[in-house]
Formats: sequence, structure tokens, C-alpha cells
Amino acid sequence: MLPPTSTPISSIFTERKRKILSQLEIPEEEYTDLSPKGSVDARIRSFVDEINALPGFVTTSSCAGRVSVFVDGSGKKVTASVNAADDDFEGDEDRSDRNAATATSVAGGGKGGGSWLFVSHDPVDLKALKDDGDVLELCGLSRDSKISFPSPDDSRPRFVHFRFEPMILHILTASPTHATLAHTSAMSAGFRESGIHSILPPNSTAEHTATPLVAIRTAGLAFSSIVGYLSPSDESIVPMVPPAYFSTLLRLANQRFELNAERTERFRRALLGLEAKTIVKEGDGPHGEWEDAEARKERKRREGLQRRDEVLKAREKTDDGVVDDVVSGLSDLGGVEHVER
Repeated sequence: MLPPTSTPISSIFTERKRKILSQLEIPEEEYTDLSPKGSVDARIRSFVDEINALPGFVTTSSCAGRVSVFVDGSGKKVTASVNAADDDFEGDEDRSDRNAATATSVAGGGKGGGSWLFVSHDPVDLKALKDDGDVLELCGLSRDSKISFPSPDDSRPRFVHFRFEPMILHILTASPTHATLAHTSAMSAGFRESGIHSILPPNSTAEHTATPLVAIRTAGLAFSSIVGYLSPSDESIVPMVPPAYFSTLLRLANQRFELNAERTERFRRALLGLEAKTIVKEGDGPHGEWEDAEARKERKRREGLQRRDEVLKAREKTDDGVVDDVVSGLSDLGGVEHVER
């Protein structure tokens, strides 16, 4: 595969990247997007800037990871679906901080009439929670809430969910080669549900080159639990689990934040490290071209065999014992493996 520098960057990509970066240059106090937070997460902003500094890459949405408590929507504002909760809150567009968005923040609710009770993109300071009442209030419930359960007669109760979601990142790339680089880095870092979209151009004309979108994500760190419901009589939030259970979920979320940060850093190192090797550094091939590990191994093997053949031919032309000694040292191709070390 050719390095990204050998792949031309289209004017279409260049213009799209310019527009996206112009939005990110807006001061944070003036910038808003469609996420509950309303701006790019501070925990991932520096990484976003590093990606956007690379030729052929630009982020279109991001979320550093978050813990949240929310109420199902009624589903009245959206089209029918199998799972209304998915319509209300699970889409990538809802939980990502859209870099290029110009709409106002939706911190008060989500699609379908759902509402956020608690959202944090940082680990929760558990030491600040002095008692069970503090835990319940943090999660959007009243201090004196009593455990109860929805009535069997309620055909569609609106549940309260506690959820942790790991980092998600969307990167627009200038070519399939750039997209493959980002995807490979993500997979090696543990973001196993990552994928590449729009790998083919709209048509075959030069003006419509492919600009694939890479979705960086993982489901391995995510978890969700139903912890309450919305009372249909007075629309109060009613817990279905004790405060100790909320505390357990918060501790688990903090642990997942740590794992999420480690995995994100692995992806960062992989992406920037590969970038330095394949785009900036001169190739390792015999003529300075780029080659991957397998190609380099095969080339070294061929060179070793060629050297052995040259020595064997020399042996046929002379009875010199020195040549015999050299041949015996290379007869089992041990010299080829030594080159790799």
C-alpha cells in the first residue's frame, strides 16, 4: 500500500476541512453543538487538534466518553421504531460533540421527549457524596425518594437509565488510504467496532473522489442499567434500586473512565506513530519507497538467498578453504534471520 503522501488530496476534502476547522476556531464561550455538553470535550480537545493538524484527516464529531442518567422519551416526536429508547438517546449523532454544528445545545433533553438527569464527561468525585441523599440528587432524583416499580397496567413505562459510554470519534479522510491508516490504528488500540463508511466515490469522475468517514468506537467498555422510571401520575422520578446500587454504578463508571483513557491513548499513539512512519519518514525500501513489515521481511530474505548463491558460485571456482568456511556459515539461511535481528 502506498503511503498517504502518494495519494492526492482533493479540493473537495480541502474545502470541507477548512469549513470544519473554521467552526473549531470559534471561542468556546460562543461555540455550541448538538451534544448535551454543547461543545467539544476538554478531555479530547488536544487529541482532536492533533488529528486535525495531520494532512488528509479532520474530525467531524467526538465524545471523550461519558456517564449519564436519562429518562426515556415518549416517542411522540419521532417515527415509530422497535426500541424508542434507541431513538431517544443511543444514536451517535446524539452523543457526539459535532465540530461543525451551528445549532444550539440540547442539554435539556433528547429526541422523542427524553430528558437528561445527569451527564458528566469526567469521573465522578465520590468523596464529595456524603450520604445516600447526595447520591440520589447527583443522579437526578429526590433525596427522600422511595423504591417502587411501574404498574403492570402501564403498557409502556418510561424508564430511567444509568449508562456509561466510551470514546467515539468520527474522522473524515482524504482517501481510502488515509481511512485505512486510521482504522488500523483504532483496531490495534482496542476499538473493535470501528468501521469505514463511504469508501467509494459518488461517481467515477475526478471531481468526486472518495472521502471515507472512519467511525472510531468500541462496545467493550459500555454498560447500561435501568434504575428507575417516570411516574405517570405526577411525572416524578422514582428509583427502582437502592442508593447503594447507584453508588456501585458510579464506581464502575469511574473504572471504565480509566480504561477508556488508556485505550484512547493507545489509539492516539498508534495513529500519530503510524503517521510519523508512513507520511513523514523516508521509506525503508531499497529506493526509499515505503514498505510494510511483511514486504521488508521478504526483501531481506531474497537478499540473503542472493548472497548465499553468490558465495556458492564462488566456491565452484576456487578450492580456497576460506570460501568453504563462509559457505558453511550461510548454508542453513541462518544469515537471513540474523539480518532481521
